[in-house]
Amino acid sequence: MLSQLYIKNIAVISEVTIELQKGFNVFTGETGAGKTVLINAMNGVLGARLSKDIIRSGEDRASVSALFIDVEPSVLKVIQDMGYESGDSTVLVSREIGIKNICKINGKPATLQILKDITSMLVDIHGQKDNYRLLDPENYIEYIDAFGELHEELSKYRKIYRQWKNISEQVEKLQQSDYEKQHKIDLIKYQINEISSMELYDGEEEELLLKRDRIRNSEKILQLCAKVKNIVDGNEDYKGIYSSSSELIQTLEDLSPLVKEVALYPDYIRDMMYQMADCINIVNDIIDNSDFDMNSLGEIEDRIDMINRLKRKYGNSISEILKYENKIREELETLEFSEEKLNELIDNKNKIESQLILQADNLTLKRHESAREFLKQVKRELEFLNMPSVKLTVKADKSDFTFNGQDDMQILITSNIGEEPRELAKIASGGELSRIMLSIKNVLAEKDNIGTAVFDEIDTGVSGGAAQKIGEKLKQVSKNRQVICVTHLAQVAVYAENHFFINKSVSNGRTYSNIEQLSKFNRQKEIARIISGNNITETAIQNAEEMLHLASI
Repeated sequence: MLSQLYIKNIAVISEVTIELQKGFNVFTGETGAGKTVLINAMNGVLGARLSKDIIRSGEDRASVSALFIDVEPSVLKVIQDMGYESGDSTVLVSREIGIKNICKINGKPATLQILKDITSMLVDIHGQKDNYRLLDPENYIEYIDAFGELHEELSKYRKIYRQWKNISEQVEKLQQSDYEKQHKIDLIKYQINEISSMELYDGEEEELLLKRDRIRNSEKILQLCAKVKNIVDGNEDYKGIYSSSSELIQTLEDLSPLVKEVALYPDYIRDMMYQMADCINIVNDIIDNSDFDMNSLGEIEDRIDMINRLKRKYGNSISEILKYENKIREELETLEFSEEKLNELIDNKNKIESQLILQADNLTLKRHESAREFLKQVKRELEFLNMPSVKLTVKADKSDFTFNGQDDMQILITSNIGEEPRELAKIASGGELSRIMLSIKNVLAEKDNIGTAVFDEIDTGVSGGAAQKIGEKLKQVSKNRQVICVTHLAQVAVYAENHFFINKSVSNGRTYSNIEQLSKFNRQKEIARIISGNNITETAIQNAEEMLHLASI
């Protein structure tokens, strides 16, 4: 269960720590007091995406943390297997929004997706928009699968479906029209010829650029090489470094018996002479053998231009161009031998499709079984919630193969005697949608180990006796799991065991939302306010006291 929720610098909430209890917790307050901010903060720490706009004005970061205690051992093991150890049965999740967005689980950094995956095992949060998921028939199968615990059957089907989908796409690709196929073959052959006729090899472009630069600078290169040769070998007027070095070595060797400090230098200079010899050999080779044919410069530049044209079409380098050539050669081979391969693929597709049909039929059978029991239990819940004449049926049709099976299922409803069942979107009111979704949540709750259920105005569009029934149902649900509810109805709030009041105040030109747990007397005042507005009379207080008493019986 969620034991503590800490919020800092989220919109109008400056800083608050909320200590939650087991059972039924309820939040009430004036419109605009901060109930939506509370839910947004809670969604945020559970992994929902948050904009930096949610940070309180004047602050550079916001944070939310949630402490869960008495976590189910099976859930705790999954969390620990994910690398987030816990010394006891508690889990602490936190999130900071600012220059950096930081998520942590038990003090260890986590990604937003990991945060979402872990908290989804701890909290089931229902927002107002979730009611409208009932208007989309695609969601019905999700409810039926969850109730029937068909995860394994669906997983088996999806594994085969992926194989079937992949091979079907290959078949479709090979079955393209002869004109398209021939056009593709002609294009690929042209590209292969254009690339292969160049006889490219890795490193060729670098060699060409180096050769071009040498030819362009040939005069300067020869001048500098001649100068190097003169400096090292000398000439008629200059002895040269190499000859001088030999004389220097002899002189140092004569000196070293007398001055031991210079004994090592002859060897150093000999090493330098070896390197000078290598240098002069390279220079002589350039002078004697280099081919600085200016006539070949044009050919080199033409070759570089041709390579650049290929790069613009097929890749950013010769290596990429050659990889592209290999790729299209394989594609050409596939196209040219497509008929043989097509027949082979069709045979494989038919075999896989036979397996897929078996899995889809098995999934359909299990879904029909699940749907019957699911609707029976949902109907029982709705009857309790003041919809005694409700009838629920499933309209089931076969569809093409999809990722979720071959079933097209819709839940049809009639809430009045004598009417034919119709689609929810066509006849259900806002209050009916709220009660249907609450019923579905309650039925599915028996199939999971989630310890906390959060309802944000689940009573939208409901009043009177139906609202009272929702309160009773939430109280009943809270016996097996913690329930947290934001409501605007006294009929719901009176059934809570822990009542929190959200109010807004202004101080020093700033707006603040405050959240406090109400005492017995202040709770009576809040219920009276919900009933009669801000003009709280003694009669309203008495009515509130009576409602609270009846709810506690």
